[in-house]
Amino acid sequence: MLTLTSALQNTIRLYGGNRAIVDAEVELTWRDYGAGIARTAGMLRELGVDKGQRFGIVGRNSYRQAELINAGFWSGSVPVPVNYRLAPREIAAILDDAECRYLALDAAFAALLETPELQGWRERALFLEPGSYDDLKSAASPLSLVEAEEDDDALMLYTGGTTGRGKGVRLSHRNIVANALQIMRVLSPREDDVFLHTTPMFHAADMKSTIFTMFGAAHSYLPEFTPVALLGAIERYRVTVAGLIPTTILRLLDEPRFKDFDLSSLRLISYGTSPILPPLIRRTMAAFPGVDMQQFYGLTECSPYLSTLDQAAHRQALDGDEQVLSSAGRPLPGTDLRILDDTGNEVPCGQSGEIVVRGPQVTKGYHNRPQEQAAAYREHGFHTGDMGRLDENGYLYLLDRKRDIVITGGENVYTREVEEVLGQHPGVREVSVVGVPDAEYGEALFAVIVANPSWQPSGDELIDHCRPLIGGYKIPRKLAFVDALPKNALGKVLKQDLRETYGAKAGELESA
Repeated sequence: MLTLTSALQNTIRLYGGNRAIVDAEVELTWRDYGAGIARTAGMLRELGVDKGQRFGIVGRNSYRQAELINAGFWSGSVPVPVNYRLAPREIAAILDDAECRYLALDAAFAALLETPELQGWRERALFLEPGSYDDLKSAASPLSLVEAEEDDDALMLYTGGTTGRGKGVRLSHRNIVANALQIMRVLSPREDDVFLHTTPMFHAADMKSTIFTMFGAAHSYLPEFTPVALLGAIERYRVTVAGLIPTTILRLLDEPRFKDFDLSSLRLISYGTSPILPPLIRRTMAAFPGVDMQQFYGLTECSPYLSTLDQAAHRQALDGDEQVLSSAGRPLPGTDLRILDDTGNEVPCGQSGEIVVRGPQVTKGYHNRPQEQAAAYREHGFHTGDMGRLDENGYLYLLDRKRDIVITGGENVYTREVEEVLGQHPGVREVSVVGVPDAEYGEALFAVIVANPSWQPSGDELIDHCRPLIGGYKIPRKLAFVDALPKNALGKVLKQDLRETYGAKAGELESA
């Protein structure tokens, strides 16, 4: 069966003596880890989280968070990992929308429970720390595996919304396991692998780890990224596969102590969020001799992957046509990916349109969002909102995003949400936010502001206004004040004009 319960059960049965967790605190076999998962599942039951009910998690990467997520799969309850970078009101809105029964959070985020928005969770919260969490788990009775059906909800992840309301994406057991099998060929998992979780576990990209679980490999967790911490983890835990983003790769290569670390265990760097230009590919492969590189493109709604530029394509491109390195690779097996125009007709090869997909990894839908679901799921399949084109060899090239999403440092940000927050400041008359190229983060948020004549706010003032209202990564760091925004005849701001005007000179503009 294509279920995570079946996958966990098989891994424990077939690879029980293999290492499952390789961590600073513990090293566990799959047999011992499985026993911990069953006891954690029992703890969830005793806390009142029943089958089909949801519980929230706010925490940095850790084996305890992974154990709790797996316990959700084991017990039939649904984990809802939440972005800890969000403002308290945003976290509260997600927990309420998901109808979570309980909340687990790192002790480092205990102050969240003192905020007006989240103080009501005090009586329904536990801390993911060595003392209280482990004591509570030890006191619980192990829960027998609750066998899931393939279409049961397994995980709910929240993605941003153009109106500022996050959408809960319902990912089924079948979605996640099917996508794991789809990416198996390119990741080539081995039972002696050590997969390093560098991507935050609230992010869909972390789900690539599922295939390593299915092959009895080990997992290690990086709580917080710094170049030295990541390089040190590779050396200490003999990591073989790491999932990175272009920003992270660049910071690793710029680390003065890079050559001080033994990175010989690493065999594969799997990257995503955006293509990497050929010079950086060459630099990375020179810095990591013998290490392959592989790229994924996807969305949360697709569990999350749709296409891949595999290792062979990287090597061939560097020996020949480098243009393919600007692509997102070819669609995964079992993925029906088409480029459609606004009338729903497939466009000829090489022409642009919206990327529309069908496949076993496509989510069953959104939670409590019937209108958004109807707009995204139509007769032709799931409309991604991304614009792209396919070349004659089946390579997918991403062109733009219909809903003005900006990807900065691997995080998705919807500009309308940022505009609404900035627009609440009394000194802002009009505002438009776009993404501009950034050497470190891929894209940076850029705000173009028309100030009220009676109040000329500074950049620092606007940032201070945003801090309590949205997550820090959503706050624009570059801005410009103008007399008027470019608009069409209907009064709609011409964002493409702003991108063209400010994108080329982003480095010269004011940073707040």
